[in-house]
Amino acid sequence: MPRKPVQKKSSEKIAATPKRRAPMRFPVLKKSVLAEALKKLNGGADLDARNEVLALVKASHSDHLEQVKSVLQQTPLRGRACANALSRSMDVIIQCLCDHAAEQTVPAGRRFEAEITVLAVGGYGRHKLAPGSDIDLLFLLRDETDEPTSRFIEYILYLLWDMGLKVGHSTRSINECVRQAKADMTIRTALLEARYIWGGRETATRLRNAYMRQVQKGSARAFVAAKLEERDQRHARTGESRYLVEPNIKEGKGGLRDLDTLFWIAKYCYEVDSIDELVDKGFLTKSELHLFKRCENFLWSARCQLHFLTGRAEERLSFDVQTAMAEAMGIQPTSGLNRVERFMRRYFLVAKDVGDLTRIFCSKLEEEQTKPNGLKRLPALFRRHQQVHGFTLSGRRLKMVRSDVFRRNPVNMLRMFKLAADYKLMIHPDTLREVTRSLDLIDESLRTNEEANKLFLDILTSQNHAERILRRMNEAGVLGRFLPDFGRIVALMQFNMYHHYTADEHLLRAIGILSDLERGKFSEDHPLAHELVKKNINRKVLYLAVLLHDIAKGRPEDHSIAGARIARRLGPRLGFSKAETELTEWLVREHLIMSDVAQRRDLSDLQTIRDFADKVQTLERLRHLLVLTVIDIRAVGPGVWNGWKGQLLRELYFEAEADLMGSASHTNRPYRVAAAKEAFIEAYRAHDKKISLKACRDYVTRHYDAYWLSIGLEEQLHHADLLRRTDSQPMVVDARRDTFQDITTLSFIGQDHPGLFSRLTGACAVVGLDIVDARIITTRDGMAVDVLKLQEPLAHQSPDDGRMARLSNTVARVMSGEILPADEIQEPRRARKIKAFDIEPSVMIDNEASRHSTVIEVSGLDRPGLLHALTRTLFGLGVTIVTARVATFGERAVDVFYAQDLTGAKITSPSKTAAIRKKLQLALLDPTSAALPEKKKTKAK
Repeated sequence: MPRKPVQKKSSEKIAATPKRRAPMRFPVLKKSVLAEALKKLNGGADLDARNEVLALVKASHSDHLEQVKSVLQQTPLRGRACANALSRSMDVIIQCLCDHAAEQTVPAGRRFEAEITVLAVGGYGRHKLAPGSDIDLLFLLRDETDEPTSRFIEYILYLLWDMGLKVGHSTRSINECVRQAKADMTIRTALLEARYIWGGRETATRLRNAYMRQVQKGSARAFVAAKLEERDQRHARTGESRYLVEPNIKEGKGGLRDLDTLFWIAKYCYEVDSIDELVDKGFLTKSELHLFKRCENFLWSARCQLHFLTGRAEERLSFDVQTAMAEAMGIQPTSGLNRVERFMRRYFLVAKDVGDLTRIFCSKLEEEQTKPNGLKRLPALFRRHQQVHGFTLSGRRLKMVRSDVFRRNPVNMLRMFKLAADYKLMIHPDTLREVTRSLDLIDESLRTNEEANKLFLDILTSQNHAERILRRMNEAGVLGRFLPDFGRIVALMQFNMYHHYTADEHLLRAIGILSDLERGKFSEDHPLAHELVKKNINRKVLYLAVLLHDIAKGRPEDHSIAGARIARRLGPRLGFSKAETELTEWLVREHLIMSDVAQRRDLSDLQTIRDFADKVQTLERLRHLLVLTVIDIRAVGPGVWNGWKGQLLRELYFEAEADLMGSASHTNRPYRVAAAKEAFIEAYRAHDKKISLKACRDYVTRHYDAYWLSIGLEEQLHHADLLRRTDSQPMVVDARRDTFQDITTLSFIGQDHPGLFSRLTGACAVVGLDIVDARIITTRDGMAVDVLKLQEPLAHQSPDDGRMARLSNTVARVMSGEILPADEIQEPRRARKIKAFDIEPSVMIDNEASRHSTVIEVSGLDRPGLLHALTRTLFGLGVTIVTARVATFGERAVDVFYAQDLTGAKITSPSKTAAIRKKLQLALLDPTSAALPEKKKTKAK
């Protein structure tokens, strides 16, 4: 008998099991609906009938895109389903157009479907389309093209083009397809994914059979080599790193094209129709298959969202779209990371997973394809392989002897990478797989194991390309497990334009640069750093400091302070002495100070040098800090380092070294001034045999003492020549290039007057040049000798001759009042990216940082003409600028002015400093707020 249901008491609450909501389905155009709508239109091939067809199909496609966009907005991480729906709907559109075109362009009674076949190729052949993807079609002909066939193809293509679609097409016979596929690897790859859409299925089958028999058979090795070479070239074009902060979703390293390459190779070599079949082939595990699909889905989600967001086939995640993309993808901020940084970190983790998959898969395929055949294999059977600690050293690869090598001794997780470094070997993909499966073995007991830590330190300081081994450890997940603090910054992107790479990639590149510096690669670019590395450096300390200096990025607290704590904890674990640990800790905590002082302070000011030396305290710290600073700047990204920054760092180093050694130059200042004047007189008389001793002595009295101590002899001689030219002309504009420093020096000589420096900055802004340093010199007889250091924006190189000629002309026109800088400054292309950032403006006024001037440091969002606006503001407030240091860190501008009041004294009045702060903040926020009335000069009648 059936059991009676148990009756529940009325007071007892029954918890209802919530039903899991099915995900929203992406809509697909119904062929029957579209076909019926086309039949209702007036028949005929005239223009009116064609326009009706176009309007109907275009509206259907547009409505469908809006529906798909709506579903994707509600379920943002379903990219594969979105791409499939767009592809299936495009099939419907093309099929209906082909049916309609056949009726309108082909004579009645002709079985046209048997004569022509329409195939989707490329990405469209894989049944995946993004909103802005190209539609790649192959019109496959059974026979020669005739007039009805041409009319049919043109009718289809022109309708698709008029719909606003980007259509790539080809018209070929089977023999032509085979012939061109043999000759061109791109065509061969496109045909590999050919998919039937409309027409004769038999012709499509014949093409497939001919392709497999005449093209594919016996050519797998060549195909693999070509695809891997193509991948390498693509990576070189888009950026060698997968951790670029503005990555290309489609073509970049770790992007969709890398997954495509994996699938193409699998399909070509093993004749699989889906990636799932690779599990049965033994090339992917189920977990790796799941990872492949998860990566593909995320990348397609990002690509479809990006196309919808920009309204075009945009593939690059540039700064100006990243905020909107993070919101569209449903990413929420967390403590220490904003929404954009979390989204980009997720992207980079996916790109890392793509790298893992393609490396394991492609390296195994490469190994299979390069195995010799037949009798050539026999000698290998008798070759003795060297075994070390459970690993076999054979050929070019390191391979584990048994699968439990890591379980038996977890220290082997580190030893394997040490052996790979020592013997310069690649690691076998099977071994890498086992590493990723065994990451749970890296626990606290292994992290505190003395042997494991010694192995890690040996890897870190290895002279056999430590960066390469550390990168392998990072990609395998070992580095982040062994150093959990490093694991926190893996794939961590900082939302700014200064850093070109993720935090972990920056640190690994820094290790590589240090290794290169030791080997002498940068001896010409960094003579001082190269010399110090060879002599007075503790290698262990320096390598660890380089690895740790940005390891605490992405935390709510200052990363330098948090990183110093990590160094203090990690030093003893790696066997450092107390002194070595303290030095490493100090370097990590203060790793930014030398760069900041060199680029943002007047190095001719004795107070600047003394304050910096007091902070450093020892020569040992100074030497290590100089090398670390050089490496840190170089590792930020291409173009960030230049010779001008190197010159500033060397100048600061030597001044601080003299102070620390007790031979500071300020103690014998009068003697040094007199010596500099005598050196100038001797050099100038040798330079110009005609000038008299009296003329030279009269000339040196024109300059204040500070001039002779802050300007080099070569530049003093040049200024003297320029000043002599003002005897016959009102002003002199001169530009000279310094190839070593990658800088151009602009010298302006003329009668000094208020606002002169502001006009010069305006002229530079009109021409589109960046000022990185400015020195404002006034002679005793009222002549201005203003010296500006210039670079091309972002390119970090000196301007060409054409730009210099335009600058000279613009300076003359600005000085004459013919043009107003505010009217002529144009927004460069990079300004659009800069607008994506939100930086709180800051104005700091310091009367202690300099003995003779008030230091005003202004920081905010960069924009064209910002320096001109700031200098005009100070001029309007009656502030005299003595020296200026101008630095740009991506989107952030940091401008420092050494300023005085009209009497030449520091600005100490509270009301005056308050007014300066208020007006400068307004100038930072609003380009027009600081504008002063500039009137054009009018010619006298």
